[in-house]
Amino acid sequence: MRNASNILMIRPVNFTFNEQTAGSNAFQNRSGEENIQVEALREFDNMVEILKKEDVNVMVIDDTPFPHTPDSIFPNNWISFHEDGTVFLYPMLAANRRLERKPYIINKVMGEFDVKHVHDLSHFEKDNQFLEGTGSMVLDNEHRIVYACISPRTDLKVLNEFCLIADYQPISFHAIDGNGVPVYHTNVMMCIGSGFAVICLNSIHDKIERESVEASLKKSKKEIIEISLTQLNKFAGNMIQLTNKRNEHLLLMSEKAYTCLSKDQISRLEKYGKLVHTPLDTIENNGGGSARCMIAEINMDKLKR
Repeated sequence: MRNASNILMIRPVNFTFNEQTAGSNAFQNRSGEENIQVEALREFDNMVEILKKEDVNVMVIDDTPFPHTPDSIFPNNWISFHEDGTVFLYPMLAANRRLERKPYIINKVMGEFDVKHVHDLSHFEKDNQFLEGTGSMVLDNEHRIVYACISPRTDLKVLNEFCLIADYQPISFHAIDGNGVPVYHTNVMMCIGSGFAVICLNSIHDKIERESVEASLKKSKKEIIEISLTQLNKFAGNMIQLTNKRNEHLLLMSEKAYTCLSKDQISRLEKYGKLVHTPLDTIENNGGGSARCMIAEINMDKLKR
């Protein structure tokens, strides 16, 4: 199974603190900045430029002013693209985040890539059951395993439905951050790459659940690189492994995440790709998400012209 060499990013037009998501996202902090959109756009464009310099194929699609979607910069929560040509659309907890499922975005991707089928799970919203894409789920594509911490945004029933359709094995658990608050998305406390797993095992308080996750990672022959609860709160778990056009591995993360890593952690991670980092303070503070959240991998073939 390959890492994504094609990625989708949504360029924001009105990024701001989202009141509707703040209740379930402890990583959100209203920054008080006057020009949040200006600063977020600068961070976004800088990240795109860095990725392009690293020879990653970035598909950038501009968001639209209406309807207002303050979190559109995080597309991985509402859509995922898979190697067999399947697209999944996901049920979102916040009503204004459901508006991010804009058909023109899907159509633009379908105009470039070989999409064979779309599975729409958004109907679960009417039953208040949610699964926010590769925020709620961390996928081990090689071993067909999904890791998911149960939260208001990650419902076990929807998780099992995804796994049934996509042929993955679910491993669910509960995770708590450094302040004792349930972790809202799995991808802030763990990252899976080719040969390694970054994870905050201390956030999984239940001993049986923690041992189950650890055993699965070991069975999959992943080198476990543990991060602390303090590092979790600085988005050290929110990194992503990508592959560039030269078939080289990259590990993307924010500047805040990188600077909190120890020399030993950096040394171990560098075995799995070049570490690429970029400042995302405005996006992290106001949006409660980081580098990995800003990327929807397109794990499918380009259309032949």
